[in-house]
Amino acid sequence: MRAAMGSRVWFTLLLVAALTSAAAGTQPLQVTVRPGGVARWQGEGVTACAAYGRTWAPLGGTCYFPVDLEATGALTVERLRGNRKETAVLRVGPYPYPEQHLKVDDRKVHLSKQDLERTRREAAEVARLWELHTRPRFTLPLAAPLQAEAKGDNFGARRVFNGEPRSPHSGIDYKVAAGTPVLAVAPGRVVMVGDHFFAGRSVYIDHGGGLISMVFHLSRVTVKEGDDVKAGQVVGKVGATGRATGPHLHLGFRWHGARVDPALLLARSPEFADIRP
Repeated sequence: MRAAMGSRVWFTLLLVAALTSAAAGTQPLQVTVRPGGVARWQGEGVTACAAYGRTWAPLGGTCYFPVDLEATGALTVERLRGNRKETAVLRVGPYPYPEQHLKVDDRKVHLSKQDLERTRREAAEVARLWELHTRPRFTLPLAAPLQAEAKGDNFGARRVFNGEPRSPHSGIDYKVAAGTPVLAVAPGRVVMVGDHFFAGRSVYIDHGGGLISMVFHLSRVTVKEGDDVKAGQVVGKVGATGRATGPHLHLGFRWHGARVDPALLLARSPEFADIRP
């Protein structure tokens, strides 16, 4: 009797252990990603990537999941391998970027009613670009936006203009001389040429695969909407138009709608957050 009870207890413990192990095996993989970072999920036989209500083809067989600069909490991402759907969770880490204090024309901080209406209209026009989904025309790493070697900085900086907090800086700035040629970072199509209140003279290029590059504050634009460009082609010249403290190049990216650190896509050894068992 006792032997039978002991056997049943032992079998129950084994069953619980097996079920616990199986449940643990079905838990999604997790990785921590900084705001503005990119998670990378490598593997064989991947046919689709999905997140944020979007689905796209892998790039070189790998799923990349950009995390927006102001994202918080946890984000669920998926990939398809054959007929099997796999899920992972991106945990957004703490905001790691410092404050940046800038002094500009006060009219660029305290906007008139007319200027406020203009900025809202321009923002709505630009936002439509984030929905573009065309065939990928780029590979990583991307090409540099300048001929001479230069380091961009200030991505994510929490900007304070004339003592008042504003939105974080969503690109990187290159402090170079006015008139310096600005280059396309990859093949693509020019989808907007603007002269905007904040960005000044600007060029937006669709590189396919959900990737849009943008260069701001140009003194001159040398392309037009609808142009196909090659990597390294001159698209404009450095300037100080829009809300700028002086001549410099602002380079930004939207990837699947997310504002990401350009340095990650330009680096030969990028610090992606790898999703792995």
